[in-house]
Amino acid sequence: MTIHSEHPFLPPEGERDPVRRFRGRLAQAVTVCTAGTGEGRVGLTVSSLVLADGDPAHVLLLVDEDSDLADGLAPGEPLVVNVLGARDRALADPFAGTAPAPGGPFTLGRWRATAYGPVLETATAWLGARVASEPRQVGWPLLVDAAVEHVEIGDDAAALTHLRGRYVDLG
Repeated sequence: MTIHSEHPFLPPEGERDPVRRFRGRLAQAVTVCTAGTGEGRVGLTVSSLVLADGDPAHVLLLVDEDSDLADGLAPGEPLVVNVLGARDRALADPFAGTAPAPGGPFTLGRWRATAYGPVLETATAWLGARVASEPRQVGWPLLVDAAVEHVEIGDDAAALTHLRGRYVDLG
């Protein structure tokens, strides 16, 4: 086995997708969006989201159309957006499906059931929302529009941030 100083799967400079590179420069808080109960719990790491204030407020998520989470996001269905802090960094990749989680990602961390879905007990904040309309394709992912019904703010820990393919603790 040879150890390289460069990323072994990174395309050469001239072949890199410019839209992806642009998006990588937009720092985003790391969230794990969850839904369901018991054995039917599903979750996905989502960094592409916007919170739109209003009455009601809405959260707009870009969700992988092939994810288990996407399968249950029909109008009227509840979901949770858990904001991860640095202490929750080990959850981001397993919920994204890029790191192993023997027994499933919900075996990592402490979770409690709510009317909206699983809430991470150590989340820096979380919100409960209900899908407002049928998710629709926007580029490759699905755009999910959900009306915010409940918000809880935890401690003042800074959110874990994703920037240029890496997790950054800004706290």
